Amino acid sequence: MLRRTKILATLGPATDKPGVLEGMFAAGLDFVRMNFSHGSAQDHINRANAVRELSLKTGRLVGILADLQGPKIRIARFKDTKVFLHEGQNFALDINFDPMAGDNTQVGITYEPLALEVKPGSRLLLDDGRIVLDVVNVENMRVNCTVIVGGDLSNNKGINLLGGGLSAAALTDKDKEDIKTIAIMKCDYVAISFPRTAEDLHEARRLLVAEGCHAGIVSKVERAEALDVIDEIILASDAVMVARGDLGVEIGDANLPAVQKMLIKRTRELNRVAITATQMMESMIDNPIPTRAEVFDVANAVYDGTDVIMLSAETASGKHPIKAIEAMNRVCIEAEKQPKVRVSGHRVELQFERVDEAIAMSAMYLANHTKIHGIAALTESGSTTLWMSRISSGIPIFALSPHPETLGKVTLYRGVFPVLFIHDLSDHDEVNRAIIAELKRRGVAVEGDTFIITQGDREGIAGGTNALKVITVGQNNSLNL
Repeated sequence: MLRRTKILATLGPATDKPGVLEGMFAAGLDFVRMNFSHGSAQDHINRANAVRELSLKTGRLVGILADLQGPKIRIARFKDTKVFLHEGQNFALDINFDPMAGDNTQVGITYEPLALEVKPGSRLLLDDGRIVLDVVNVENMRVNCTVIVGGDLSNNKGINLLGGGLSAAALTDKDKEDIKTIAIMKCDYVAISFPRTAEDLHEARRLLVAEGCHAGIVSKVERAEALDVIDEIILASDAVMVARGDLGVEIGDANLPAVQKMLIKRTRELNRVAITATQMMESMIDNPIPTRAEVFDVANAVYDGTDVIMLSAETASGKHPIKAIEAMNRVCIEAEKQPKVRVSGHRVELQFERVDEAIAMSAMYLANHTKIHGIAALTESGSTTLWMSRISSGIPIFALSPHPETLGKVTLYRGVFPVLFIHDLSDHDEVNRAIIAELKRRGVAVEGDTFIITQGDREGIAGGTNALKVITVGQNNSLNL
């Protein structure tokens, strides 16, 4: 059984060790994430090169996502590395304080507008909400607070405002420089951190295009205010990441499950890709098996229809990166066996505006209501397979394209498997025979299997899919629909 949900794993020092990346490929890795919050540009280039070399060596195409750091709203440093804050004590955040000399009464901050954007009663959450401060007042850019939830606080921890509202721009000067590196790397997707509006994503796309890069845009939903304009943000993106860390801090943990389900559902309804991220198997940073709660978390994301599940520190710096992917793979395969995962009402009552979209939906209806073993879609841009993948199904979709950029993008789509397919044939029957021969060579088609093939009358034209054919492997008869 081919796993439909895609596994995205973050690269880092743990994956640089000899043999680890090879093991991750073998365990079922589909996509890698380069976290530009850490490491040098050359580190990321070297890792991207290693991924591409292994893709060629193994014949398993693994895509590359570059994750921009975005605005870092953080405290500065403590003179003794960390302090302990007691509930009820006073503590201040001060832009004018020595950034290296924090103590248990005050610390510097890196975000100058903070004092202008909070007021008495504002609640600040530090270190992913582990420390909670209530603002008492603001004096000369110094934010005086009372500790509501105390504990250890160490250098450079992040700051969130409960309910959102901090105005830091989504794209920093560092991000704009990193985009130049990403263009050189020819990444398949670029993730934008902390977008507030669709314009943040449009700006990122303009900057990428100016560098000659046409990577897909992933919006990381991390700010509470992003939820107020979520449709605009989704439509400005190619994929949406449910970034549960900062988002959970801003909207409150109790609200996060419902928001995650809404984001996955709405993203798929608007024909975009959904990624679920943060702490999915965090215990595997140290342990060789996941907790039962983590198993349920991954399975529930699959049930909700997420395209992708993501590993962060589990693979980047954890002790068991290969085992983490193996565990995710097992959970996904079992979850995908459940009947509810294969039932879909997507766009059943809507009219289609494009012929290629109607062909895609027709193929999925036919596949789900007859005995079809797979769908082979010749595609220039990947749009046909994206539409197909929005329909819940157990039928594998093979995206055949001569364009590496298209294959990199479709690798992220749930249930879609990229196939490099280059030919110089003009006769459709010959093309169909070549398609079946390629699928047989890959071991995904055998005599007697029935496949749907979709294609356009004119090769090389994006959006030109206008034909659907049903073919049984090993038989000469076919049915045009």
